[in-house]
Amino acid sequence: MTAKIYYNPQCSKCRETLKILEEQGVDTEITEYLKTPPDAETLKTILATLNMQPRQLMRKHESEYKDNNLDNPELSDEQLIQAMIDFPKIMERPIVITNGKIAIGRPPVNVLDII
Repeated sequence: MTAKIYYNPQCSKCRETLKILEEQGVDTEITEYLKTPPDAETLKTILATLNMQPRQLMRKHESEYKDNNLDNPELSDEQLIQAMIDFPKIMERPIVITNGKIAIGRPPVNVLDII
């Protein structure tokens, strides 16, 4: 089994999630999303698979969220998705993708549901 993880090495939940994947013998492709954010199509797939709206995948306490008025209810889904690309720090993490399944590693044990 292989998985892709959108990962931030500074994030304890990301490190814990990666450890779980490694302990389970999952070959994992690590993408540091702060350096290489997912594109719009990938974000749309993540949102659709998780049955989430864009704001549900956003970290609302981050300064980039507040400073860019991303709580404005008039913003479209496309604008919010673009904001996650422009300001990847606001994206919830870690996100693990494997075999068409997706999980957010909060808590990290959530990934056990998809492997």
